[in-house]
This record gives sequence, structure tokens and C-alpha cells, in this order.
Amino acid sequence: MALNLANYDEKSREAVRAFWGNREAARKKQIELGKSDQGERAGVTGGKNMDGFAALVLDLVAANGLADAQIMRERRALTLPGYFRPTKLWDLLVIHGGQLLAALEFKSQVGPSFGNNFNNRAEESLGTAVDFWTAYREGAFGEIPKPFVGWMILVEDEPASRAKVKETSPNFPVFEEFKNVSYAERYNILCKKLVKEQHYTAASVLLSPRDAINSGMYSEMSELTDLKTFVTGFAGHIAAAAARKSA
Repeated sequence: MALNLANYDEKSREAVRAFWGNREAARKKQIELGKSDQGERAGVTGGKNMDGFAALVLDLVAANGLADAQIMRERRALTLPGYFRPTKLWDLLVIHGGQLLAALEFKSQVGPSFGNNFNNRAEESLGTAVDFWTAYREGAFGEIPKPFVGWMILVEDEPASRAKVKETSPNFPVFEEFKNVSYAERYNILCKKLVKEQHYTAASVLLSPRDAINSGMYSEMSELTDLKTFVTGFAGHIAAAAARKSA
């Protein structure tokens, strides 16, 4: 049976529109309350701006045979045990029949501080993956098939994220792929390596300009890190779990 991608292309544009719309609504609310945050923080204090992508995941689960799966989205139900730390709070979990099927992280990066934030995101993503897979190896989630572990980030498409950045390392040279590339490309490289090194089942980076609040427009950087690859891999994982259930 063919995978059902749940009309992901249209729903992803809806998710992008919601992302920018939620940020703008949060910013306006802060101003109306007279509590305007400094800089870009005013756009993120109002809630989960990536909820549109979480909704797409729900549709993919239902469309590929597991409509009765538990989709955890509330903070109180999103904690998993770790190995190097007691627990980790995820953005979305999929559980079926008491088994963990998927753990997903949805991130975003809006200017202007791309430099420090990129490093923080890279460290977070690696730490989370190492902790998760070590806990899995040690039986924290029971004796189960490998879960789908996904990482997605939406980056503002603007001159600062597209501009090439020089990197200095006085003692030893940086890897060639990081020389004179933009922060957007750094995210693309990060996602590629996260998948190639098997830290994540799929990792995706989307670029979207701030004026996509009406169009939902976004762009992608490579086949390995595009949304269709992420969605197809996730749908296949859910379909395989559904097939095991019905066998």
C-alpha cells in the first residue's frame, strides 16, 4: 500500500503561515499589555509557534494506519527518561500500545542573532540525540523497535541568514564544508550530518521570509534535509508499525 503523505505540501504552507502569524500576534499582545519584550523575544512568548507542523504529524499518523495512537503534545506528558540526565522534555511523542514510536523536536531561528543561536542549536540537538539513544540502548523504553527520532528547524530567510560568514580557528583548521558559508547552509550541513551519523532518523531545515505570513512560502536546501524526505520517512515508520499491529 502506498504511503499517505496527508497533503503535506499544502499543510506545510499552512504551518508556515501560522508560524509567522503566531509570532506577530504574540508581539502585538505584548505591546497592548505594555509588556513588550526586547528584540525578537516578543514573538515567541505567546505559545508554540511550530504547532502547525505538529498538526501535520497528527494527520500523518492517522493517514497511515494508526488513528488510535496516542499523540502527546501537552507539556506534562512529553517527558522521556534520559541516560546522562534524569529526563528530557520533547516537543511531540507518538505512543501506541505502550510502545514509543516517535519523538520529535520542532525548532525555529529568527534573526538577528544567528551566530550564537546556531551553536546552541547544534549542541542541543547532539546532546539530545546521544542521551536518547544511550537510554534506548539501556532499555529505558523497553524492548522495542527503534523509534523514529526527528529534528526540524524553520530559519528566517533574510540577508543575515544567507550571508557568507568567515570562521576563524587559530590552532587548527575548520572542516572545508564550513568555510565561508552562511548560517542557513550551516543548518543544512548540521541536518545532513545528524542523519548521516544516525543521530536522527530525519532532520529538516526550512527557510522562510517574514512576509510569508500570507503566502506560507518556504524553501529547502537539499534532498536529504527537505520536508518531503522527513515526511516520507515518518509516514513509512508509522505504516510499518501499523502493519506489525495487524499482522
